Amino acid sequence: MAKVGNRQNKTLICTECTEENYRTERNVKKTDRLELNKYCSNCQKHTVHKEKK
Repeated sequence: MAKVGNRQNKTLICTECTEENYRTERNVKKTDRLELNKYCSNCQKHTVHKEKK
């Protein structure tokens, strides 16, 4: 997949178990770091997922 403009693919990790669970696309220049509330299959509950450094 080619990079289009300012959008890049980013990996989200669980803040509790540090598993890499999701990959998403975001605008790098106009937004801050992502923090989303997602389901973690390892923890088996909804937790905060942050963008991997």
